[in-house]
Amino acid sequence: MYDVIIIGGGPGGYAAAIRASQLDASVALVETDILGGTCVNRGCIPIKVWLRAADTLRRIQGAGDFGIRAKVEGIDFQTIVERKNGVSRDIRMGMEALLGNYGVILLKGRGAFKSPKKLEVNGMVYEAKKYIIATGSRLAVPDIPGLKDALFTTDQALDLQKLPSSILIYGAGPIEVEMATIFCRFGSKVSLAAQTRRLLPHEDQDSSQRLAQALRDEGVMLFLGQKLESVKPVGNEFICSLSGSQNSTVTVEKVLCAQRLANTQNLGLENAGVLLGSDGNIRVDDFLQTSVEGIYAIGDVVGHTMQSHAASAMAITAAENAMDQSKLFPFNLVPRGAWSFPEVASVGLTEEEAENQDLDVTIGEFPYAINGLAMSVNEMKGSVKVVFDERYGKILGVHIVGPNANELIGEAVVAMQFEYTVAELAAGIRVHPTFSENVVDAARDALGWALYLPKR
Repeated sequence: MYDVIIIGGGPGGYAAAIRASQLDASVALVETDILGGTCVNRGCIPIKVWLRAADTLRRIQGAGDFGIRAKVEGIDFQTIVERKNGVSRDIRMGMEALLGNYGVILLKGRGAFKSPKKLEVNGMVYEAKKYIIATGSRLAVPDIPGLKDALFTTDQALDLQKLPSSILIYGAGPIEVEMATIFCRFGSKVSLAAQTRRLLPHEDQDSSQRLAQALRDEGVMLFLGQKLESVKPVGNEFICSLSGSQNSTVTVEKVLCAQRLANTQNLGLENAGVLLGSDGNIRVDDFLQTSVEGIYAIGDVVGHTMQSHAASAMAITAAENAMDQSKLFPFNLVPRGAWSFPEVASVGLTEEEAENQDLDVTIGEFPYAINGLAMSVNEMKGSVKVVFDERYGKILGVHIVGPNANELIGEAVVAMQFEYTVAELAAGIRVHPTFSENVVDAARDALGWALYLPKR
């Protein structure tokens, strides 16, 4: 009998296996495919390789602003794909080696519960004192008439040797935004449609608006608050019919969908007594335990923020609790990010969410447009916004649109984790010139004494 069996070898399952092993557990990790899950093989990492290529192209095209005359002779998409595959392969190899180093037993196959204490893998039954479910999520294709013939997924998009001349991206989440950024930069005519009335609908409204304007500036056509009703072929293209406040049609070569659903099928959850929520995700408490004592769940399969860093953070808590600790998972400290141009990142409550909780909400904001480094490197789109409770000075949320946003949000996470007041954040010192100065300046603006903004 193992101390802990983990189902799923993505970022969450991998981190949980290592942490449990560090706590002297005997650990087995079940993986039906290859290590790394969506993040390493079909998501975070491959997309970042493509985004790096797109950003390199963007910088070359903007080199004239710095007196450098450069010409792009061509784009070899095969090289991008080969690099993407190589990076993913290297990470997988490192994962497998480290699991071996920690003595984690890798069980290849699909795991399904026979009971709360027994798991079947390829006809063999294993037992463990505790289980951690980390099966991630899968692509979910919406049931839209005619979509199948026009559809391609992010999995396919990341292996393209030739990009479509035109594309409709359906959805408004981080993945859709990043794919729109990539295709647009490489010359595709990009339309983005979504039923939600704004991009990144769970983010602060100001962040959504700034991102929408940035995408429009790049040439992306936005059809927000509109549902894709049907897709009909016409020659070598497809007519996409959209309905909403006004009906629209878009003619494109391809349609990309990236919606994801929790991987809960064929796990034998009913045999273990593990309950799902109304959204189809596994229900967990603040300790990440499911409805069954001794069975935990982490990452995409529980919903919340479907990003790999959330799964990895949950993994630590779940592994420690599986080894008889009792730690709460800080859902409020999980940052969110999108690697668009400019980047978008956040942590905590939006301004709207804070106001809905009847808090004494005050905000501070500082634009990149007057940041010295941003002006120097010609990256002036975006701002940092701090939301805080004026009564106690508690930082409720931080929202960043701009270069390095996904790195800078770490400052906000630390500030909130250690319960800095907004005054303490405002008293900080940063190297000049840096983008990080914006975080401090936004906190100062929240208190009414930003040095580099007009007098209120």
